[in-house]
Amino acid sequence: MEMEKDARPSWDNPMQFVLACVSYAVGLGNVWRFPYLCQMHGGGGFMIPYLLMLILEGIPLFYMELAIGQKMRLGSIGAWSAINPYLGGVGIASVVTSLYLCLYYNVINAWSFWYLFHSFQSVLPWAECPVNSNQTGYIEECEVATPTQYFFYRETLNISPSIDDNGRVHMGQALCLVLAWMIVYLFIVRGVKSTGKVVYFTATFPYVVLIIYLIRGVTLHGAMNGVKYMFTPKLEQLADPRTWINAATQIFFSLGLGFGSLIAFASYNHHNNNFERQAIVVSLINSSTSIFASIVTFSIYGFKATFNYESCLERMRLLLLNTFDMAEDTITLDNVDYWITELNRTHPDQFANLAPKLDTCDLVAELDTAVEGTGLAFIVYSEAIKNMPASQLWSVLYFSMLLLLGMGSMLGNVTAIITPLRDFKVLARNFSNETLNGLVCVFCLLLGLGFTTRSGNYWFTMFNEYGATFSLLFIVLIEIITVSYVYGLKRFEKDIEDMLGHRPNWYWKIMWAVVSPVLLISLFIFYIVDYIRGGTPTYQAWDAVLGKSVVMEYPWYGQAFIALLLVSSVCCVPITALYAFCKKKQKEAKSVPRHEHTVSTVSVV
Repeated sequence: MEMEKDARPSWDNPMQFVLACVSYAVGLGNVWRFPYLCQMHGGGGFMIPYLLMLILEGIPLFYMELAIGQKMRLGSIGAWSAINPYLGGVGIASVVTSLYLCLYYNVINAWSFWYLFHSFQSVLPWAECPVNSNQTGYIEECEVATPTQYFFYRETLNISPSIDDNGRVHMGQALCLVLAWMIVYLFIVRGVKSTGKVVYFTATFPYVVLIIYLIRGVTLHGAMNGVKYMFTPKLEQLADPRTWINAATQIFFSLGLGFGSLIAFASYNHHNNNFERQAIVVSLINSSTSIFASIVTFSIYGFKATFNYESCLERMRLLLLNTFDMAEDTITLDNVDYWITELNRTHPDQFANLAPKLDTCDLVAELDTAVEGTGLAFIVYSEAIKNMPASQLWSVLYFSMLLLLGMGSMLGNVTAIITPLRDFKVLARNFSNETLNGLVCVFCLLLGLGFTTRSGNYWFTMFNEYGATFSLLFIVLIEIITVSYVYGLKRFEKDIEDMLGHRPNWYWKIMWAVVSPVLLISLFIFYIVDYIRGGTPTYQAWDAVLGKSVVMEYPWYGQAFIALLLVSSVCCVPITALYAFCKKKQKEAKSVPRHEHTVSTVSVV
């Protein structure tokens, strides 16, 4: 099938392209994944492997994908088919992976809409437990959990006790998902022309909110406890291989490598656009945003941890005062620990009866409690926000920021699907931009409705953990090997010289030829070994009786679906190569009777 390359639209100016890349790369992972990794791997010490991996892996691969897109002026399928007819499957694998991402990623935007709409109330609905149907007390599930957990798991998800219990579609969530896809469609309706206008807002407004939150965050009581915790390096963590592996994977996924989005965006550049400078700028902005967002997050962590720590001390203070009939001002928050030790010494029998009611109050333990993903974004942050003055305002700002971060990434995700499709002449001739974009959005919406059922969050987790990681490592590994050793670095250098007027320096060549491939092979092997050693895949199921998540094994069909997710995109590469080989042999066979010995060019469907 022929590719459409003529009369290709372009960005109005280089700034639009940079903002589109920033909007795409700076996403939810910067807010909820990077702070978690800092917390897990030694605070400020994690910056060392993170920045090293940025230099050794992130920037060179980002540069490479921009160069391919700008040179070929085609989406991922067309670009890789042009490089080598047998490699069209690399582009198809990127499209399939982007499709998986689109299906569940916009569900997060639907949750953001849900929380945003519920923020316009005199009392935030996750600030306190709702009253039961008899009006005699609070709902039991909320009492054994927390109001923020109850609102997320019951009100937002109406989650089932396991993946086996499907249940009906949550109508509120379904409507929010429809709204999310409608907005995505409006953002991309005219392709690069409409996307180029939208990114001015989606790329900049989150920074406005982050700056506002930073100013507010560092003024909160206890915020400095969190910031100090972040910047206090635990250098012993550098001896743990997982620290380095997580730094590499965070750089890899944060920049959005392998999805085809960067190739698609770059394909709309003018031929002589300076993508080298843009690759460095966008990569540095992305990593700087992660660090900046972490300062904001840890100031919120510090506030929440200090609030919980002092609440614990206050409970212990009141317990001691009431048990031992002491004067109100005898025990303060500062000397609770002293009085616990003293009363245990002077009243051992009475204190022994009290011991089961005593909690251990530890600020460091509170700060050590690591939460990532939706747990951080929709539970921990919500819990901190409800304790702030003017909590409704901060809630609206926060979920507006989450929404724009998610929408900005969705622009790149959907573009990675639509651009290769529009490159096929048969689709370009028969469907307008508006129609094709609409069909893709409707298709993703209909499949995504499955995530709004009662068991939908378990399938969401499955897609999030297994839908992209393995396939992206494989895709980018094939990309770097192809460019360095199949297409050839000499040819690639000439292509870059043709666009920029100079060849890439020694740094880029060493990274592409040796360092990046070795790192990617190491990550790929580690992922496979880790998956095999992990045993039966498990998930976190919500137990309404206990009011907490419990670990459960995926049923047989869940494990089969995980295997399908892992191989479905990867297998596109060998299948497409085999198809291209068979087509080539078929054409050669037909040419023999006519004594034609020229090798035909193979085009990939």
